[in-house]
Amino acid sequence: MNQKITVGFIGAGNMGTAIMKGILNCELAQHTEVYAFDPDTQKVQALVSSGVNACSSGLEIMQKCKFVFLAVKPQMFSQVLDQIKDGTTEETVFVSIAAGITAEYIRTKTLANAKVILVMPNTPLLLGAGASALAKSEFTTEEEFSVVQNIFNACGISAQLPETKMKEIIAINGSSPAFIYLFAKAFVDYAKTENIEESVALPLFAQSLIGSAKMLTESGYSIDELIRMVSSPGGTTLAGLEQLYQGDLTGTVNNACTACTKRAYELSE
Repeated sequence: MNQKITVGFIGAGNMGTAIMKGILNCELAQHTEVYAFDPDTQKVQALVSSGVNACSSGLEIMQKCKFVFLAVKPQMFSQVLDQIKDGTTEETVFVSIAAGITAEYIRTKTLANAKVILVMPNTPLLLGAGASALAKSEFTTEEEFSVVQNIFNACGISAQLPETKMKEIIAINGSSPAFIYLFAKAFVDYAKTENIEESVALPLFAQSLIGSAKMLTESGYSIDELIRMVSSPGGTTLAGLEQLYQGDLTGTVNNACTACTKRAYELSE
C-alpha cells in the first residue's frame, strides 16, 4: 500500500490508547499514520515515543485524518462534535466507541451523509484480547469498514452486526467482563472462607476461565455437552449446579443483560 492510512483519535483515555497501541504494535503500523488529541496533553505526549503524532485540537485531527475515532464519553459527544463539525468532509469516516451514540446523531451534528462506523469494544482490548462488535452504517464503503475492522482485529477479535443490534450486544461483550469479574470475586471470596489464599485461588480460577473459553470456541462441543462432560452422576459438580439452578443463575444473567440493554436505550442519542 503506497499511501498511508490516516487515523486520528479524539480522546486518549484507556480505550483509545489501547486501540492506538494495537495499531502500532502490529503490521498495520507499516502503512498507518496515527494522530491523537486530548485536552489532557500529557496523555498524548506519553504516546509520542510509541509513534503517535500529537495534535493541538480536534479540528487538527479532522484536517489530517480520514478515519476519526471518537474516543470520548457519551456525555462529551455534543461538545466535541460541535468543535469538529466544520472539519467534516464527505471522505471523513467517524468511528464511535461510545455506548448509546447512534450514527444518526453524529450526522445531525456534522453532515447529513457523514460516514459512521459504530463499535462496541471491551476492556480486554487493553491486553490485545478484545472482543469488538462493529456496525457499518449507510454511506460507509466496504473498503472503509474493512480498514476499521482490521484495526480492531489487531486488538483481539471482531464481529459485524446490524446497526439495529448495537445496543443489545453491549451486555454480551461490552459489559460482560464486569459480570465475569463479579462471578470470579464470588469464587475467590469462597476460597478465603476456607482459608485458601487469593494468590492461590485467583490464578486457578482465572486459568479455569481461560480453559473453559477455549473449550467453548475450539472443542466442537455444544455448551450443554460441555456441562455434561464436567458433571459426573452423583458427583460434586452436579451438587453445585443444583444450587445454581435453584438460584436461577440463567434467569439472573438474563435480567442483567435486559437491564443493560434498557439502559443503553435510555442513554441513546
